[in-house]
Amino acid sequence: MRLNNVAALVTGASSGIGEAVSSHFRREGARLLLTGRRKRLDTAQPDDLYVPGDLNDEAFVEDLAKQAAESLGTVDVVVLNHGLQASSPLTEMAYDDAKNVLESNLLSAFLVMKHFAPLMPQAGGSFVCVSSRLGMVGKSGQVLYSAAKGGLIMLAKGAAIEWAPRNIRVNVVAPGLTATPIIEASIQRRPDPEGYRRERESQIPLQRLATPEEVADAVLFFASSESSYVTGSVLPVDGGYTAF
Repeated sequence: MRLNNVAALVTGASSGIGEAVSSHFRREGARLLLTGRRKRLDTAQPDDLYVPGDLNDEAFVEDLAKQAAESLGTVDVVVLNHGLQASSPLTEMAYDDAKNVLESNLLSAFLVMKHFAPLMPQAGGSFVCVSSRLGMVGKSGQVLYSAAKGGLIMLAKGAAIEWAPRNIRVNVVAPGLTATPIIEASIQRRPDPEGYRRERESQIPLQRLATPEEVADAVLFFASSESSYVTGSVLPVDGGYTAF
């Protein structure tokens, strides 16, 4: 198994892509530390350690790192999957909302990287950041989200250079529109859900949404030794959306 006995942290593990990543890692033999905002995680397995909390809070991140050190010893892989999406015209977004988007998608990732890089073994490790297609292209109504996800890409690229001497690799998966429970629920709230789905799919060269499992496949590649000479890379998993 590709991650046999590898210790991995997965953030945003409550559902969607995070749940799919956890399932892939578990299948490949990883020992899992999971975190999310939900008080309990029904999909967690007996051998998993689930610690709920707010990654915007540095005290919580410090405590999470301490628990990881006590329970796992070292952490070989960190998947930064958490985030917050918000839609609003730029001139209508409140400053506090904009600040929350930046903190939840970018600064919280910085905190996790800061406190978990020291836990990686001398042989090195792997950070996998889950950004977005909107971190690579702009979109009206989601300017702050795009800025945060684009910042996450540059955070990863800089960290990849800084930590290369320690053999800590840092890569990015940039999903397109993905059929997570949150996205599916937002589609169903539309007056014409199927018409809206077809409209969104028509904007994607492959003419369909990604599945969480397809995104998790890309995360697994960066987490495993199959990508041992890859760092500072961005892999779009967006059906060709950013190929234009």
